[in-house]
Amino acid sequence: MSEQLKYELAKELGVYNTVMNEGWGSVPSRECGNLVKMAIMKAEQTMGNQPNRY
Repeated sequence: MSEQLKYELAKELGVYNTVMNEGWGSVPSRECGNLVKMAIMKAEQTMGNQPNRY
């Protein structure tokens, strides 16, 4: 996952200020899990919009 995507997702989840002020280690594990879920959803959407190459 790119750094840019991580920060975009942090903004969407409302933990961006925590990340900027205290670092990723201060983000609650539940929110980190939500961040991963969102990243997976975005990846699946991107993959779904591309034609199959099989």
